Amino acid sequence: MPHILIVEDEFSIAETIIYALETEHFQTTHVTTGAEAIELNADNKYALVVLDIGLPDQTGLDVCQKIRKESNVPLLFLTARDSELDRILGLEFGADDYITKPFSPRELAARIKAILRRTSNKNNISNNTPHSDTGISIDTQAMTIHCYGEQVDLTAHEYKLLATFLSQPGRTFTREQLLEHAWDDPGSAMDRTIDAHIKTLRAKLTAVSPKCDKVIQTRRGLGYCYQSPTA
Repeated sequence: MPHILIVEDEFSIAETIIYALETEHFQTTHVTTGAEAIELNADNKYALVVLDIGLPDQTGLDVCQKIRKESNVPLLFLTARDSELDRILGLEFGADDYITKPFSPRELAARIKAILRRTSNKNNISNNTPHSDTGISIDTQAMTIHCYGEQVDLTAHEYKLLATFLSQPGRTFTREQLLEHAWDDPGSAMDRTIDAHIKTLRAKLTAVSPKCDKVIQTRRGLGYCYQSPTA
């Protein structure tokens, strides 16, 4: 039974979420502050976090950043805001999806199921043996990626992007294909979102090893492809 952490300070909304999820046989834990969410998530026992952006002690964006420093737990933002900028910020801060208030409880449950299906598929990579011969290795069970023996600190979207590249080295992926692989709702993000994540991903890999500075290559007018680092 997947265990969902709900971070929502409005009790009426939280009760609606709890009822909707428990009806779908999810286990739930409810907290009202970001500090509680960060502390509980450290136990690493939750399948997904439903996180309200407007919290009494800090913003959901701040909470998301702190959680992403510790884990790649799937995260869905719950927000009353509906501007394009807020949606982009939420996704670029590491959320897997978002839903705006007022929302349908059935849609919320469906989105959570979709996220869990996507993350459990691990980007359709069936081989759980780390690829140790290329300098970059992936453990799809732990959902971690190492570069020359050092774990790379990745957000959920960065992990999914790099896992997608590692699944088919040398293949050129369009931005649309990368959105489809790494976002549960590809229509909620834009091409420049991919570009921003690729830029950050390159910087993180290069910081670990200069050998990895060119592993993600730009194919102008086409997209991006992954090439194994040189020995």
